[in-house]
Amino acid sequence: MALVAVGAIVDAMIPVFLGQLVEVTTSGTPGSIFATHGAMLLGFALVIIVRPAAFILSSLVHFHTIFPPLMARTRWQSHWHVVRQSWSYFQRDFAGRIANKIMETGNSLESSSMQVIDSVWYMVVFLVVAFTVLASVDIIYVVPLIIWLLAYLAIMVRFLPRIARRSKDNSDARSVVTGRIVDCYTNIQTLKTFASSKFEDEYVANSVKNHTRVLHRLMREYTMMWTLLFLLNAGLLIGLGYMAISAWDSGNLSAGKLATIIPFAWQTVNISGWILEVASSIFRDFGTVQDGVETIARPITMVDAKDAPDLNAKKAAIEFKNIHFAYDADKTSDKPRVLQNLDLTINAGEKIGLIGRSGAGKSTLVNLLLRLFDTQSGEIRIDGQRIDRVTQDSLRRAIGFVSQDTSLLHRSVGENIKYGRPDASDEDMIAAAKQAKIHDVILGLEDENGNKGYDARVGERGVKLSGGQRQRIAITRVLLKDAPILILDEATSALDSEVEAAIQEQLQRLMANKTVIAIAHRLSTIAAMDRLLVMDEGRIVEQGTHDELLNANGHYAALWRRQSGGFANMEAADPAIPNG
Repeated sequence: MALVAVGAIVDAMIPVFLGQLVEVTTSGTPGSIFATHGAMLLGFALVIIVRPAAFILSSLVHFHTIFPPLMARTRWQSHWHVVRQSWSYFQRDFAGRIANKIMETGNSLESSSMQVIDSVWYMVVFLVVAFTVLASVDIIYVVPLIIWLLAYLAIMVRFLPRIARRSKDNSDARSVVTGRIVDCYTNIQTLKTFASSKFEDEYVANSVKNHTRVLHRLMREYTMMWTLLFLLNAGLLIGLGYMAISAWDSGNLSAGKLATIIPFAWQTVNISGWILEVASSIFRDFGTVQDGVETIARPITMVDAKDAPDLNAKKAAIEFKNIHFAYDADKTSDKPRVLQNLDLTINAGEKIGLIGRSGAGKSTLVNLLLRLFDTQSGEIRIDGQRIDRVTQDSLRRAIGFVSQDTSLLHRSVGENIKYGRPDASDEDMIAAAKQAKIHDVILGLEDENGNKGYDARVGERGVKLSGGQRQRIAITRVLLKDAPILILDEATSALDSEVEAAIQEQLQRLMANKTVIAIAHRLSTIAAMDRLLVMDEGRIVEQGTHDELLNANGHYAALWRRQSGGFANMEAADPAIPNG
């Protein structure tokens, strides 16, 4: 601010110097100006030299001290906050839109804060000097400037808030365009396989058209604002110029003072356009920041309890007690429950298989154990410790999780595997990969940059790998993590029968001395578990061993018969199907 003020004062003194120069040149004789006024001219020169020095120092402070770290810090803090939001936060929005808000907000915050100093503060200092100089000539010359300033402020008050609102709408509309485009790219395989390019063109085009309509409304505000400013500036130049020339013509004003007043008016007019553009940019950036804040700065709903300790899961016994849960509901909501009055105890080291139709609540049970959501009522305990009273990181460190929808980070194979245990050695990583029957496949990988083996990048969400390869890398990651609790949600669903049979033996080793919850629609993969639980409509309706449930002749027995004998029955019923 000090450097900008120095620059503004020097700029405002230029008309004064010009007026003084006119005075000495019109009153003196040629050939004597340096002898009689050399000290004054040297002083003018030294003051003018200060201007580039102040500008250079100001640029260094702005572009090297403030600009990079302020923008980087804003983006980092925004990301730090957003990445700690609950899972449901990300389910309700486009990933591309959220990322766009974080990038835009950091840039707009830096831009608006620096423009306030570089331009608004500059004009304040300039006008103070201008008022002082004009008042020293004659107080009457301050009147047009005051009238102009009041009208100028009225234009700002009228249009800048509207620009801020329109800019907020524009930022939101632009983020929707970005979100839809990124959504298309992320799911490009689905777009291609469903031949839906026409539908997707319309889907994205609608958002582009909406953004164009919003942008037109913003541009109309600019057009009206600039039109009024041009008329106002013309009035200032004509009015103040007429007053000064009339005073000189009547002998009441010297040529030097006339040469001071007219340039001041011209400088003020020039600066006003710059300041209005900057001010509108500030309000536009403010609208962008405000819109970004609405997305970024939402309170984190999934937080650790105050002074929460780390989970100590040595035995890894799990207890669900009177659990009630519904998605997008608070504790008082009467929304239909996904889980109702659920009680379940899993002993340390016990292997549990979860069975049930889609929507029965199996994955929800797992999500609650991982504390991706909080229950509306009830408690979940591990070794007697409530999971909502320990740190989330320690809870999830104690759980190894392999889901049916395996998505890898856009990093190398090795980085994806070591995500389970970042401090693991390469030898441990390779041993885990061999256990998962994926080591030889990894050695044959190569990306477009020539990286091979464990250094090869897998692409966004692992798209360069097959579903089975992604699944085995996910299993390798959990093998390396070696957590006391293991969750397998259709962990072998993407594998062919031969590879699945080869991995089953390794999974048995993986499950040794661990508490295991396995979800599978293919009953043969979990039939050997210690206990099988059949879920329906958020409740456990049957439980027991495979043999016990077959003898009970209930839900499980019906599912088993359908899977093991359904094809044979279909052959018998339809003579068109050949035997064998």
